[in-house]
Parts: sequence; C-alpha cells; structure tokens
Amino acid sequence: MTFRLYPNKQIEQSLRYHRKLHKDLYNAAVYNRFTQYQKFNHSVSYFEQQNCLPAFKDVWTEYKEINSQALQATLKRVDFAFERWFKSLGKRPRFKSIRHYSGWTYPAKSGYSVESNGENGYLNLSMIGRIQMRGQAKFWGTPTTCTIVHRNGKWYASITVDLLDQVLKPNILPVGAIGIDLGCNSALSITDGENHQQIEAPLFLRNAEHLIKKASKSKRRKQAPNRNKKIKASRRWKKAQSKVSKITRKVANQRQNWVHQVASEIVSSNSFVATEKLEVKNMASKAKKGKRKKQKAGLNKSILDVGFGMLRSTIKYKVEQIGGVFVEVPTKKVKPSQTCPKCGHQHKKTLDIRVHNCAVCGYQQDRDIAAAEVMLYWAKGTLPGLGTSLVDAESSGSTSCTKARQQAGSMKQLGAKKRQKSVEVSANNELRDVETHSSGGANCG
Repeated sequence: MTFRLYPNKQIEQSLRYHRKLHKDLYNAAVYNRFTQYQKFNHSVSYFEQQNCLPAFKDVWTEYKEINSQALQATLKRVDFAFERWFKSLGKRPRFKSIRHYSGWTYPAKSGYSVESNGENGYLNLSMIGRIQMRGQAKFWGTPTTCTIVHRNGKWYASITVDLLDQVLKPNILPVGAIGIDLGCNSALSITDGENHQQIEAPLFLRNAEHLIKKASKSKRRKQAPNRNKKIKASRRWKKAQSKVSKITRKVANQRQNWVHQVASEIVSSNSFVATEKLEVKNMASKAKKGKRKKQKAGLNKSILDVGFGMLRSTIKYKVEQIGGVFVEVPTKKVKPSQTCPKCGHQHKKTLDIRVHNCAVCGYQQDRDIAAAEVMLYWAKGTLPGLGTSLVDAESSGSTSCTKARQQAGSMKQLGAKKRQKSVEVSANNELRDVETHSSGGANCG
C-alpha cells in the first residue's frame, strides 16, 4: 500500500538528509566490494559489510542517528544488486547520484510506526518525526516493512502488511473463463468462446505527443547541463524540464489508472484467464540498420503506449489475488494468430491481414478475436489438433524470472541465515565450554 506523505519544512529537510546518507552508504558499499576484489581478489559478502557497520559509525558519526536495521537494508540492496549481476539478471552495479536514489527501507517496526486503519493517518519515523499521510488501502493488516520513496519532488511511504488468506479470497469465485489477445489497435480482444469484446487502445502518449514536443522544443533553447564541460543548467532549463516531466508523468498516471480499471473489470466476472506469453522487451527493440527504422519506431511507441507488460502483470496479480488461474500460452508452440480455433489448421498470415479466414473449415472471424479463442481453447484443453498442458504453460510463463529473483536474495532469506548463524555460534560456544570443563577436570585429576 502506497501513501502520499505531507512533511513540513523541517521534516522534509531531515528526510532529504537521511536519503543522502543512505545514498552515500550504498556507494561506499559498492566501492568496497569492487576494491576488495580488484586489489586483494576477495569477494565481500553481505555479512562482512554488516559486521563493519559499528566501526563505520565510529568514523562517520552522523550515521549513529539512523536506524541500524535501515542501514542493514541498504547494504542488502547492494548485495541484491550484485547477486542479480552474478546471475545475469541485471547490469553491473554502479554508483548512484542523489537523483537516482529514491529512498530507503525500514525492514522492522523498530524504526517506524503507523497510526492508521488503512485510510489516511500518520507515520512516525525514528529520528525524523511524525508525518501526515493520505491514501486508502484496499486491504489492511499488520504493517511489516516500510519504504520511504522520493519521486518527482513528492514523498511516499510504501507499507507492506500481513493479510489473512480469507480476507483476500472471496467466498464465491467468478465462474467466467476468457482468452485475451493484446494488440495496438484494439488493446484487448476478449472472448469466452461465445461472446466477444474489444477494448480500444486509449493512446494517452499519442494524444499528448504534441504537448511534449512543444515543451521539449522550448527546453532545447535553454542552457542545458554538460558535465564534461562543467556547465550547469540554467534556471530556465530546469523550469522547462519540469514542464516536460509534468506532462510525461500525467501520461504515465493516466495509463496506470486505465490499466487498473480494465483489470478490475475483467477479474470481477472471470477467475480463469488465458493470454499469450509476450517478450515485450524484444518486441519493442530498435530496428536494425536498413530495416524500416521509422515504421519500427512507430510500432514500438504504440506497444509501449498500450503498456503490454503492465496490463499482463496487473491482470495476473489480480486474478491470483482472488484465487483464480492465470495461464500464459507458449506463443512459439501454439502460434495463436496463425491457428484456426475451430479445426486447429495453421496458416501463416502477415500483419496486414486483419481477418481470420480458414481455408479448411471456412471459419471467419476477426484476427485478434480468433487468437483469443485459440488461447482459451488451448488452456482448457479443447483446441483441435494441438495437445494442451498447463504445466508447459506455467513453466513457459514469467515464473522462471520470479524464481530467479527469489534466488537472488530477500529479507526473509536474510533472516533465516541470521538465525542459522546464531544457532551455529551458540552450538560452538556450548561445545567449547564442554571441552574446557573436560580439560579442566583432566588437569585436576
């Protein structure tokens, strides 16, 4: 649950100061890891850096004001970044400027407390103060972690809570089962086998494109920053940049609001959703030289304007939240746009052919609706000519990336390692005491 924070001037100054200290600690931890490996061929672990925190505070006394568990969470961010890099899930960790360091995390309630029942309230942060917050949570429970985020000049608090399963899952699940095909003209083509529906793309970016170009043109006439030449941005450039950011932020908020509305409407009457597995990053990649770059750039803009990835992930988590089933159909195996939903015959069609017309059984339907029918029938196991396996669908979905991210480390795994470490230390101490007593008894004899 994310709440908007409204700090006064004194508290906002303290928030900015804490944010800067966490940023400096992050960069120092990254530098320490690279230096130790390059000079001494030693790989620094999270626990080594955590154990160095007391000595670090003795030198840099300003860090004694900050909650120790929040500092540990910042070091855990560094460890998480390196683990992702080692597993080829992310880029090489690098130093962050204050502009690209959003905030910090309180992993336990020792650093914060919440005065709220899920609607508005106050947030108390240790060594900072009491801050008014506004927002409404769909569900509320016992707060566990709190992340302070600074975005676009505003402060937010992202609070995770423990919920009971019976609170999330309704007593009666919707009985609907649908297939969904994502596209650029019709953002969603939905079918349950009998009834069909197409939701047009809202085109938020296309509609605001002229405003963005006008504001960007005005910004280009101002003195832009240049770090190589040590030129600072003028005040007029910063003002023009804020106008561009305001327009693009409005477009992003409009898209996010539309996505949640569409997903909520789908989940309200359906608990079984089948859609295709899309590699949005590959779909929106730049065209190679001499391969109709302008047309590909326009297609990429349309794909990103609809928000394929956001749509899919939002529908998925809302379906799973109510206890439903979300199936990602393996596109390369099933080929929804090339397959007939009635007879299973596959015939290659170019993108300009928008109507499915089967030469074998004569079935005629809109291309996107036919693709949605193929995915629904495949997930149900009723598609002619192709075998169906939900195991294949789940393994070919986004669960592999999720498992990889979970293996990269989390605060729960960190807690388990700490408990295991404490048990091993206590066992070693007990064994040492036994050996001491036994040796002492032998000497006395």
